[in-house]
Amino acid sequence: MSDEPAAVFLVDDDPGVLRALTRLLRAAGLDVRAFRSSREFLAAHDAAIPGCIVLDLAMPGESGLDLQTALAAAGCHRPIVFISGHGDIPSSVRAMKAGAVDFLTKPVSQEHLLAAIRRALDRDRLMREAQAELQAIAERLSTLTPREREVLDHVVMGQLNKQIAADLGTVEKTVKVHRSRVMEKMGVRSLADLVRMAERLRVALGADQPVLQPTAAETPTR
Repeated sequence: MSDEPAAVFLVDDDPGVLRALTRLLRAAGLDVRAFRSSREFLAAHDAAIPGCIVLDLAMPGESGLDLQTALAAAGCHRPIVFISGHGDIPSSVRAMKAGAVDFLTKPVSQEHLLAAIRRALDRDRLMREAQAELQAIAERLSTLTPREREVLDHVVMGQLNKQIAADLGTVEKTVKVHRSRVMEKMGVRSLADLVRMAERLRVALGADQPVLQPTAAETPTR
C-alpha cells in the first residue's frame, strides 16, 4: 500500500464551489486536491494514492457518471461521494448501484459531506488493506513448488493424506512432507487457516475451479 496520507479529490466545474469545498475540507484537516473537470482529474490521477473523490454529477464534457464508469473500466474502485445541484433520482440510483458511497444535493450540508467523506475514506482504507493481504497470500503461493501446489489444492478440498497420495500416485509419507512445507510457506498453523486463506484467494479471483493448480508448462515432481 502507498505510504501517502489519504487525499480527497474534488472534481467540480464551478470555481466557486471548488474553492468553498477546498477551504471547508482543509479546515477539517483533510488533504484536498481540486480539479475542474473529469479530464483534468484523469490526467493527474494516480490510483496508488489512497483517498476518495467528491464528484460533481453534471459537468460539461464528461459527467461525473462518465468518470465513475471510466474508473471502473480501468479497474479502479476508488470510493466516490457525488454532489449534484438537482435531485436527479435516476442518476443517483445509477451512481449508488455502481458503488458510490453517497449522493448529496447542493447546497451540501457540511455535516453530511464530512460524514460521507469519512465513510468513503474508511471504505478505501479497508479495500486497500484487503488488497494488500491478498497480494501477500499470492506471493506466498508463488513460493510453492508445482507438487506443493497440487497437494495444497487437494488439502483444501478436504482430502486425507492417503487420498491425496492415491490421487497423485505417491506415498502418504511424501504427502505429509509436502503438506508440512505448504503450511510453513503459507505462514499458517492450522488446516482451517489454510482453507480460509485459499478460499479468500479463490473468491477474489472469481474462480469456479481450483486456482492453485500448476500451469500446463510446469511439470510436477514427486
